[in-house]
Amino acid sequence: MTMEKYEFQAEVQKLLDLMVHSIYSNKDVFLRELISNASDAIDKLRFLELTQPELRTGTQDPGIRIERNEAARTLTISDDGIGMSRDELVSNIGTIARSGTKAFIESAKLGKEGPTPDLIGQFGVGFYSAFMVADEITISTRKAGEPSATLWKSVGEGSYTVEESHRPAHGTTITLKLKPVDDENGLHDYADERVIRGIVKKYSDFVSYPIRMPVWREEKAKVGSEGEASTGTRVLEDVVLNSQKAIWARAKDDVTETEYTEFYHHISHDWAPPLVNLRVKMEGTFEATALLFVPSEAPFDLFHREMKRGIQLYVKRVFVMDECKDLIPDWLRFVRGVVDAEDLSLNVSREILQKNRQIQAIRKQITRRVLETLTELLEKDREKYGKFFLQFGPALKEGLLASDSREQDKLLELLLLESSHAAAGTTTTLAEYLGRMKEGQKSIYYLTGPSREIIESSPHLEAFKSEGYEVLYLPHAIDEMWPGRVAEYKDKPFMSVAQGRAELGGAASGSALERAERETKLHDLMSCLRVHLQDEVSEVRLSDRLTASLACLVGEAGDLSPRLLKMLEQMGQQAPKTKRALELNPTHPLLDKLDAIFAKDQKDPRLGSYAKLIYAQAVLAEGGQIADPASFGRLLSDVMVKAVDVA
Repeated sequence: MTMEKYEFQAEVQKLLDLMVHSIYSNKDVFLRELISNASDAIDKLRFLELTQPELRTGTQDPGIRIERNEAARTLTISDDGIGMSRDELVSNIGTIARSGTKAFIESAKLGKEGPTPDLIGQFGVGFYSAFMVADEITISTRKAGEPSATLWKSVGEGSYTVEESHRPAHGTTITLKLKPVDDENGLHDYADERVIRGIVKKYSDFVSYPIRMPVWREEKAKVGSEGEASTGTRVLEDVVLNSQKAIWARAKDDVTETEYTEFYHHISHDWAPPLVNLRVKMEGTFEATALLFVPSEAPFDLFHREMKRGIQLYVKRVFVMDECKDLIPDWLRFVRGVVDAEDLSLNVSREILQKNRQIQAIRKQITRRVLETLTELLEKDREKYGKFFLQFGPALKEGLLASDSREQDKLLELLLLESSHAAAGTTTTLAEYLGRMKEGQKSIYYLTGPSREIIESSPHLEAFKSEGYEVLYLPHAIDEMWPGRVAEYKDKPFMSVAQGRAELGGAASGSALERAERETKLHDLMSCLRVHLQDEVSEVRLSDRLTASLACLVGEAGDLSPRLLKMLEQMGQQAPKTKRALELNPTHPLLDKLDAIFAKDQKDPRLGSYAKLIYAQAVLAEGGQIADPASFGRLLSDVMVKAVDVA
């Protein structure tokens, strides 16, 4: 049959330009696509051999072959798969966005010919990625069971030629006439052995068939019986470039802990051993396998926006994406591993993943299994889990802001928090806290702050400690946010001891009669101090939470804490302006002295000075910052000068 010339359909040239310049950001993926196509072709033949014994050729070791010619600047990829007929070549290669593999799967399903083979070529543009690196492409192919072969050739400029050819056996050979090397534009030397080895290792290491490439090997010089040395020779021999068997596809009992650790090192570049590894097998409407690792140490950039996050995505053992962020929630970004999907829908570029039900289902399964694994670790090895939580606890707490209620419940069970119940370094779970709650206690008490030391010395705790109530200490920045979002645990609401009225009703608060008398006596003084602090506080009132300290600042329930307001301001977000109440210890001796000054002269300037000092003291006691330190310093100096007896 003579050579025939065809025009590409569907404005192929425009689509080629779009694909070359837009779809693939990394030109190396052309080899991944061609190897995937070759693997598909072998799968097709093996599948059809089950129902068409006449196609069996006795090939015991099907595989893929890569050959390089550095002098001629060519790269050849061959397979002994099913091959294509002339019509299939024109139909499948001549039309972009049509895929023989996809049509084959559909026909196999409709014909109910048995289990569908593992095929990855769901879209018809993968082959054309080769034009990113080649000026000319030649395809020699012969379909299994047919006597003749076909030769296809194109330079990618809108047309191609097809002619009858000779090929001794079924299969396909693709030869690329490589473009000149241009490293600045991502065109590497694809005739170089090291470049090819690197690409196969990265993208196609787990393809099920051997990928062979002939390479030159230096034979050592031999020493003769007379002591003379012969010259070493170069020998061309085949080497297998891929490992073929994905560790996650092997039976769990067949993989040693050493192999798991080595694989973790390989994918994470973290040379510490992982804390734990887990497998996730997903079956049903879709199939996928995941092998995941929880690190033993947090990376230095765990809380940096630029942190590398996400799980590697494979589709039928072919590498697709290094950081698939859609597969795992951001608050589990420290988890490393791979997901290998059997039937995942991708769009025209395997680098751009569609957000679909399968991805969401995989994400849900992974999240559930990671939380179950951490729960099991907490129950069986508290010390080991404690070390994990010390490293990754703040990230888990982020999940309390982003998760649905079911995940929130699981995450709350995983919290390890310090409290007033024990010394620094000793933690409690929320379940353990509930088990120690006083009779009649309705809320889970907590206090946030920059550090345990500052929290522990806070005036807000005085009455709670005195009455024997346990208070959780929350020193991390994320702790300023999640209690307000979660609201409750086991029907017990979270309550900040720095908000609202304490209303403990214990001895520390005094009798109701005594308190009422005290409030009546100091009412006018409280009003006077409020006037002097009207720009800073919402009110001045007597406290039921102070037993030793003079003053503290208290917000309303649900208010944003000063620390959180400061964080929002630093992030450039407009924070709502709020004022808090200044609470004063009704038993502190200073109040009686101030009341005496007030009774003598309600306009005494000392009342304003003392009001500002009391407010500043309350700010400092909670680890806050005074708005105008210089003015505060001058005021404090003036008061000290007047207070010192120089007589």
